[in-house]
Amino acid sequence: MYTAATHQQFVTLLRNSGIDINGADHSFFVRCMANAGVVYELFYSIYQRHNAAQHAFEALLKTIIAAYQNRPSTLLERDAQKQADWFLSEQIVGMSLYVDRFCGDLKALPSKLSYFEELGVNFLHLMPLFESPEKESDGGYAVSNFRKVDERFGTLEELMAVQQQMQAKGMYLMLDIVLNHTSHLHEWALKAKAGDPFYKDFFYTFADRTLPDQFDATMPEIFPESAPGNFTYNKELKAWVMTVFHQYQWDLNYSNPNVLVAMLDTIFFYANIGVDILRIDAPAFIWKQLGTTCQNLPQAHTLLRLIKHCVQMASPGMALLGEAIVAPEAIMQYFGEGTFTARECDVAYNATHMALQWDALATGDTRVMLQAQPILLQKPKGTTWLTYTRCHDDIGLGYDDAMIAAVGFNPYEHRKFLKNWYSGMYPGTYAKGALFSVNPKTQDARISGTLASLCGLESAILNQQEAAIQLAIQRMLVMQAHSMFLGGIPMLFYGDEVGYTNDYSYLHDAGKSYDNRWMHRPIIDWKKNDRRNEQGTIEQQLFTAMQRLITLRKQYKAFADYSNLIWLTPHNKHIAGFVRQHQSQTLFCFFNFSSYTTELTWYVFKELPHTSFTQVKDIANGTFHNIGPDHEHLVFPPYSWMIFEGISD
Repeated sequence: MYTAATHQQFVTLLRNSGIDINGADHSFFVRCMANAGVVYELFYSIYQRHNAAQHAFEALLKTIIAAYQNRPSTLLERDAQKQADWFLSEQIVGMSLYVDRFCGDLKALPSKLSYFEELGVNFLHLMPLFESPEKESDGGYAVSNFRKVDERFGTLEELMAVQQQMQAKGMYLMLDIVLNHTSHLHEWALKAKAGDPFYKDFFYTFADRTLPDQFDATMPEIFPESAPGNFTYNKELKAWVMTVFHQYQWDLNYSNPNVLVAMLDTIFFYANIGVDILRIDAPAFIWKQLGTTCQNLPQAHTLLRLIKHCVQMASPGMALLGEAIVAPEAIMQYFGEGTFTARECDVAYNATHMALQWDALATGDTRVMLQAQPILLQKPKGTTWLTYTRCHDDIGLGYDDAMIAAVGFNPYEHRKFLKNWYSGMYPGTYAKGALFSVNPKTQDARISGTLASLCGLESAILNQQEAAIQLAIQRMLVMQAHSMFLGGIPMLFYGDEVGYTNDYSYLHDAGKSYDNRWMHRPIIDWKKNDRRNEQGTIEQQLFTAMQRLITLRKQYKAFADYSNLIWLTPHNKHIAGFVRQHQSQTLFCFFNFSSYTTELTWYVFKELPHTSFTQVKDIANGTFHNIGPDHEHLVFPPYSWMIFEGISD
């Protein structure tokens, strides 16, 4: 229990560390006092029986204090300027990118900031930059040094220069931290291999297969094709090491409090670089327990809450994003529950809705997508989604069978159709993608491919069909518009803004050929991107349309995430409709996911309680429409979107 004596010990530690609790450091002191009891209770709820608990807790407190003392003055000022809910703003629009594939290296990135400004993007997720073995990198998620930028991208000084120039332009930065594992070439793993017992306890190691076999009995395989099983035998250790993802990624042992303290120190290292949102990779996996799937366990949430409260003390301007690509009910838990509601992760990927958009596009039917909304609407106030259509990863069809069955589809056959449709195997499909991580036991698989190729642009260009090209562009835009206006931080994936199709060069790279996700991670050809300035090109059509979407989002406060999303009654299965409201603004948003010209009656503007609109304004073109009688129709062309502002007399 956090007692008065424990409290006084912390105050003494602060004073002895040189903290001016009544002067310059008073705000930090107040945050410490507000969070110390919670940090203590969370820490000891996990580690009270560990023989290193007391020493580790003191080390944790010292880590927090040192992080604050090492925080640059510019970041302390930025902390003070940021509102607690700064990441809910309608003004933030992001893009995720690989620096080397986008512009070569970090040194070249500042010259491209004007490109983002031209598009309207002011938030960058720079994909993993820190050192990882070239042939065993998992795209940068097998980190061998958390604090050294990989020389392929540049230097830490160049990264910090990028951050400083971004901050000067009012832009935000997101970087990754891989909490679950390290590379087998990380210093900790090397010391473990050399026989250091302190670092051996940083990982899960077993002398024989007894416990690994028990774990495997209930743990699913993440990459059954390329990395089957969850354990790898290491000859140097003469032991089996837990390797849930790839054989070269060693899972960290968070039942050891020294691991938590070491990783918290790394988190603060990123905070003090100037990271605005820290993307926590694979948080669902960080706690392991026999007899379970070792995913989404309660202790994982306890650790995330502990990290959140520590961050709140030393670097309150940095938000946390949980990359939990799990079932809808499980995703919601990463925002926190009970007394910790909105006190765990600030942001989470809306992976369920992303996948359901692809479901709606393939079928032209939005009913399965709508089945998930009662769950997703439970997101706590003060938290937000990261909304997206594509990212560096595959598309997983991880939503519940019950959602599919509820609208009369057979779940197995429905998923089979989606996999065949997007992998190009279904007769008549426009999509050119590929199946990733096929599980021969369950037939589960995920989908790779760029936005453009999955929406039909690649096949339309190959067939030189202008009408098909225009339809593909419309598909891309209805998907992007839906993500842009749904609520949360919209995150574009680099290349999508100008229509990059699949890049098959990965097949000729031994370090990538086993992973077809590289097909949707393009190498930017700036001659192609420059065609955005040539009237009538595909690049110009897409870039201009994306500029317009971003501009519209920023013009309306109702697009900020105030938990102000209301789904409309689905009067037409082809159209998804929702309302965004804030103060006097009411915006009706409609998206036709089908290849048909379809319609809604004017009644759709009358069903919202406590409103009486006589007109609506199309915010895309500024035209006004009188709301007609219920039997008259509003017509939606194929793959179109419309947003109307309600106008009262």
